[in-house]
Amino acid sequence: MNKRRLIISTLALCLLAGIAMAQRPHRKPKMDLPDVTENGITKPDPNLSGRFTFVRVRYDTSQFAGAYGYNNVLGDGGPPWSHDYPVAGRHLMKIITELSKVDANMDINEPIVSLDDPAIYKFPFAYLCEVGFMNLTDAEIAGMREYCLRGGFLLVDDFRTPYQFYNLRNHLKRAFPELELKKLDISHPIFNCFFSIKTIDVNPVYGGGYVTRETQTPEFWGLEDETGRLMMIVNYNYDVSDYWQFSDNPFRPIEETNDAYKFGVNYIMYALTH
Repeated sequence: MNKRRLIISTLALCLLAGIAMAQRPHRKPKMDLPDVTENGITKPDPNLSGRFTFVRVRYDTSQFAGAYGYNNVLGDGGPPWSHDYPVAGRHLMKIITELSKVDANMDINEPIVSLDDPAIYKFPFAYLCEVGFMNLTDAEIAGMREYCLRGGFLLVDDFRTPYQFYNLRNHLKRAFPELELKKLDISHPIFNCFFSIKTIDVNPVYGGGYVTRETQTPEFWGLEDETGRLMMIVNYNYDVSDYWQFSDNPFRPIEETNDAYKFGVNYIMYALTH
């Protein structure tokens, strides 16, 4: 229990200096790390698979780049699949090692893989975001299906609006024609496998200050295999990794950041034990 309380004290220390952050200019955490460009992504090191590793899924977004003006530097402002990279993953791995005996790779940028890369099968947990921009090939669809049915777990995060959810559903129907997404409630084991999360009625990440359609109520959806194992959790109208990213340069309430870490820890624990 004391280890679980570390999450409170750790984040409290980080946030004390940022109580007035809501009145300051928006700042992006950098951690003084060198930039990684989209054409500079290296192949995943297979030796990393001996310890738990936070892995990110990439996909082609070239069809959107001209219209939306993305640059090729990974992270916020870069390809949509790279948002919150690499700070969010680094922070989450520090929390998971503080709270558990999970032997995780720390202080590294998460490996980046595509769904049609066999290297993904070496890692039991993968993060996929901004799926409204996703346009997977048949090979990537086959890879998604194989990864999940082999026992892999996908966290789908950071997307909003009915159109973006429609795009995700279409991809999942191609990969899993026999399965259906279902809306999860607080009774699902994923919300109780480490922390007993009290509510999933969380605030929209972007509050009321962005655009109206981004303030819709967050929902949690899941895709189960035929045995009832959850293979994928879908954070709709929510962005859990944004809270992880900003936990050392805060502009969000400490309670919301703390809850986001609880979600992340539970997702990992569920993936490793089911």
